[in-house]
Amino acid sequence: MEPIKYLNRETGAMETEQVYGEGFLRWAYGNPLGKIALHGFVKRPFFSKWYGHRMDAPKTTEKIAPFLETYGLDAADFEKSPDEFTSFNDFFYRKLKPSARPIADSPIVLPADGRHLGFAKASEIGSVFVKGQKFDVAGLLGSTELARKYENGPLLLSRLCPVDYHRFHFPCTGTPGETRTVNGPLFSVSPLALRQRLSYLWENKRTITELVTKEFGTVICMEIGATCVGSIQQTFTPGQEIEKGAEKGYFAFGGSSTLLLFEPGTVTLASDLIESSGEMIELYAKIGTEAGH
Repeated sequence: MEPIKYLNRETGAMETEQVYGEGFLRWAYGNPLGKIALHGFVKRPFFSKWYGHRMDAPKTTEKIAPFLETYGLDAADFEKSPDEFTSFNDFFYRKLKPSARPIADSPIVLPADGRHLGFAKASEIGSVFVKGQKFDVAGLLGSTELARKYENGPLLLSRLCPVDYHRFHFPCTGTPGETRTVNGPLFSVSPLALRQRLSYLWENKRTITELVTKEFGTVICMEIGATCVGSIQQTFTPGQEIEKGAEKGYFAFGGSSTLLLFEPGTVTLASDLIESSGEMIELYAKIGTEAGH
């Protein structure tokens, strides 16, 4: 399995991802015995719930300092100091100071910290991580009828690693409806897994919210679960208007993804996002920075 490389928007440099739990991922998705374990129990929700529960234990606070040192996170951005967290999970879905993630003037902003892929037309995506992989919009939405409305519009996939800030936000101003859940297994959403099978994204458990806006029609905001994600928590109030960049929710322990779908003709995604994605290279950028107009 090749290393995961991405383009850092802030530095303009290509970087190699430090993969949390890389040895386990390579074993589970690249070793015959690992694949038996993957389909036997790793993909099953009970495994992720069990692991997430372990990360709630007070003794897991001892993992925080080594994690900060290994991955170079800036504790000055945190709303709480490292010694105030009550468990590793409490640290994992930490809040940040508002000044740490200013919201850009761009009409559409990125909904999460992470590595992003953006495409002008969901139905014409021909290569994701490897050639020949396409998004199944009907599979993602769990509805053929709803897919017809979005299959020719822009799609934005944001992949969060365990080292990232794990709260997700609204990309624009609007009024969100109720969130519906589509149940499924919990495969990894790391490129180490998605290079083999992109359909993990629409097989996994996911949550879907329709955000009604004045400028961009109805935007689909989706969260996709993954291995060791104990839960997807929504923190907004349905039916209450929100501002661009407002918090939508958070993932408990594990890597995961968010996905946005826009109606055709409503949004043009940022040029650097489109260009890097056309080369099957993810663009690393932070929540609140430009996503489109």
